[in-house]
Amino acid sequence: MFYKFIPLSLLFALFLSFSTVSFAETSAEPEEEFNFSEMIMHHVTDAHEWHFATIGHTHVTIPLPVILYNTVDKKWDVFLSNKFHSEGFEGEGEHEQHNYKGYFVDDHNHIAHIDGKKFYDFSITKNVASLLLSAVLLIVVFFTIAGAYKKNHGKAPKGIQSFFEPIVMFIRDDIAKTAIVGHDKHGKAKYEKYLPYLLTVFFFIWFNNLLGLMPGGANLTGNIAVTLILALITLCITLFSSNKYYWQHIFATPGVPAWLLPIMIPVELVGILTKPFSLMIRLFANITAGHIIILSLLGLIFVAKHIAASIVIIPFALFMNAIELMVAILQAYIFTLLSAMYIGSAVEGHEAHDDYGH
Repeated sequence: MFYKFIPLSLLFALFLSFSTVSFAETSAEPEEEFNFSEMIMHHVTDAHEWHFATIGHTHVTIPLPVILYNTVDKKWDVFLSNKFHSEGFEGEGEHEQHNYKGYFVDDHNHIAHIDGKKFYDFSITKNVASLLLSAVLLIVVFFTIAGAYKKNHGKAPKGIQSFFEPIVMFIRDDIAKTAIVGHDKHGKAKYEKYLPYLLTVFFFIWFNNLLGLMPGGANLTGNIAVTLILALITLCITLFSSNKYYWQHIFATPGVPAWLLPIMIPVELVGILTKPFSLMIRLFANITAGHIIILSLLGLIFVAKHIAASIVIIPFALFMNAIELMVAILQAYIFTLLSAMYIGSAVEGHEAHDDYGH
């Protein structure tokens, strides 16, 4: 079924190529060298405006809300990010061209105050806007699917329902049921309690991975703060769901001599923390690396400064973008599978832990 989306994905890749090319052409003055790192960082880091493309000398950009609470004056300052570059700027010296009401964006894309006043930043950045967009998209898609199930009850699935149903069934049967085995004291399968989370985290990561590949898309799942929170949620679910056998395996592993426990217990405790750490790093590194590779290939065109380079490099960039479409769903699958395995190890019964210990 995915072959139907290959032409569309290639079109997206082509748009990404041209949008990156356009930015690279106008990001530097004619007498300056092409700034390779600036072009890449512009696309993979967060920002206070959403830049989609550059057509000639026109930047297609959506300004985003800047929401600041000034603790000195005890008041809120709310304005759009384009005010930083408006005619009504304030300030003096090096910040004269880039501030509004005393606030400016520093070299690290963080907001600061020219007088060093302390404030709290609740701004809607590019990544936050993308996260909200993906949340709305997920709600619309799955409420539509839920409605289709009610309407087509007892009938073969059609439309969007037929596309997503095999994926949902795969996560339920091949991930949740396989990794989270056994039944609770009421006779209910344990996996059912955690299936909503597994489905949510899979589709959240997958949708945001795909949105990040679109022209002008935000690198949300390539933001380590986002992957950290996802990993911490998995860790919290694992720890709060764990039973006595899980902790018995850590503090009194069956078959391990007592004199080895002072060594084994710290190792097991460190293992609890390294699991979510690996989830965080794996997703962050793979998604960010894919974006950097594609942008690096496109940047080579401007380093070579020859039309022949674009003829050779753009097909490679298109190929890498197609590979990233597969990486998008693969990374969502890996994160969901490992989360299910960690949860499964925390809720499995005495027999499983006893067998594991021996």
